[in-house]
Amino acid sequence: MASRMPNGALRWTLFVGCAVLPAWLWPQGAVLGYLAQTAALVVLALSYNLQLGTTGLLSFGHAAVAGVGAFAAAHWFNRVGAPLPLLPLVGGVAGAAFGCVAGLLATRRAGTVFAMITLGIGECVAAAAWSVPAWFGGVGGVPIDRAGGAPWGGWQFGAPTHAYALIAAWCIGSALAMYALTRTPLARLANAVRDNPARVAALGTEPRHVRLAMVTCASFFAGVAGTLTLIDVEIATPDSVSMARSAIVLIAAVIGGTGTFFGPALGAVVLTALSVVVAGVSRAWALYLGVLFVAVVVAAPRGIAGVAQACAHAWRRGAPAVERWRMLCGVGAGAFWAIAIVCAAELGYAWRFAQDDGGGSAFGVWRIDADAPAGWAVAASAAGIGMLLWGWRARLAGRAHDAPDAPDAPDAPDAPDAPDAPDAPDAPDAPDAPDAPDAPDAREDGR
Repeated sequence: MASRMPNGALRWTLFVGCAVLPAWLWPQGAVLGYLAQTAALVVLALSYNLQLGTTGLLSFGHAAVAGVGAFAAAHWFNRVGAPLPLLPLVGGVAGAAFGCVAGLLATRRAGTVFAMITLGIGECVAAAAWSVPAWFGGVGGVPIDRAGGAPWGGWQFGAPTHAYALIAAWCIGSALAMYALTRTPLARLANAVRDNPARVAALGTEPRHVRLAMVTCASFFAGVAGTLTLIDVEIATPDSVSMARSAIVLIAAVIGGTGTFFGPALGAVVLTALSVVVAGVSRAWALYLGVLFVAVVVAAPRGIAGVAQACAHAWRRGAPAVERWRMLCGVGAGAFWAIAIVCAAELGYAWRFAQDDGGGSAFGVWRIDADAPAGWAVAASAAGIGMLLWGWRARLAGRAHDAPDAPDAPDAPDAPDAPDAPDAPDAPDAPDAPDAPDAPDAREDGR
C-alpha cells in the first residue's frame, strides 16, 4: 500500500494541474471554452465508467440522463433563480431520479438485455426532445443567462474565467467523489456482480439491487456533467440527449480504458482534442477517431491507460531486455502506422476536395501536392516500416516464449538404505502326538 500512495498522489497532482495550469497560463476565451468542454466530458466519461468498468453494464443511453439533468437545471435556474454554483446539484438530483426510474426496468438483467433497454430509452428521450417543445425547447433549446443568477461571494460568473473556475472545481470535486465511491463496499459488490452475479446471489445479496444503486450513482454524476455543459454554453439543446452524444461518451471510455479510474478521463481528453483541435485543421478528424477506436478495441483492449501501464512494466527495474525491445517495436510500429494513415487520409481528402479548394494540397504549410508521388511514397514507406517493426516484435515474442528454462538443480543423492535385519530362526516343529489305541471290538468282548 505504501508503494501505491506516491503514484496515486502523482496522478491526482497531474489531474488537478491539467485542469488549473492551462487556464492560468492562457486565460483566453477559446482556451477556456476548450478546457470547459473537456472538463464536462471528463465527468461524463468517469460517470459512465461506474456502469461499464465497475459494474459491467454497457449503456447506450447515458447521454439521455445527462441531458435530462441539464434541462431540469435550466428550468430550475430560469424559474427559481438558484445560485449558479449549486446548479450542478439540481442537475445531479434530476439525473439520479431519471436514472433510478430507468434502472428499475433496465437492471433486471445485465449484458445484452441491459444494453438494448438503455438503447430504447435513449431513443425515446431523443425523440421526445423534438416532440415536447414545452420541456425541451424545440429547435432553440432552453437558454440561460449565467450572469443573471444570484451572486455568490461577489462572483457573477458572466466572465469566462469565473465560469471555468466553477466548472473546474465541480470537475475535480466530482472526480474525487467518484474515486471515493469506487473504494466503498458498494463498488466491491458491483465488481462481484460484474464477475459472477450467481455467486453474489447465493451469498444473499440481490444483484439487481446492486446494479440499480450503481446506475443511480452514475446517473447523478451524469446529471452534474450535463449541467456543467449547460453552464459553459448557456443553453440546453435536444442534441445533448442524442444518440451521437451517447456514442461519444462510450468511445471516450473505451479509448482511455475502463480498467483504470483515470482511463476514461484520458479518453475524454483525447476525444476532445480530436473534435476541437484536429477538426480545426483537418477534415479527416472523424476518420482518425474511428481508426483509433477500432485499433484500441482490436490491439489494446485495456485502452491508452493499459498501454501506458504495459510500457511502465516493460521499463521497470530488472525487466528483461527482450521485453523492452518488444515494447519499443510495438510502440514504434503503431507510430509509423499512424503516420501512414494520416498521410494517406490527408492526401486523399486533398485530392477529393481539390476542386472546392482550388488545389490539391495537403498538410497546410508543407503544401504537398496530392497528385505528386512524394506524399504517397511517404505513406507507403511508413506503413512498410511499421510492418517491419511489428514483425520484429513477433519474433521477439516468439524468442521469449521459446527460451529454454533454467536448468533444474541436481537432485540430492539418495541416502543409503539401512541393512535388512537378519531373519529370526524358525522355531522347531512340535512332535506329533501319538495316536490313541483303538477301542476293542464289542463282539470280542462278548466272547
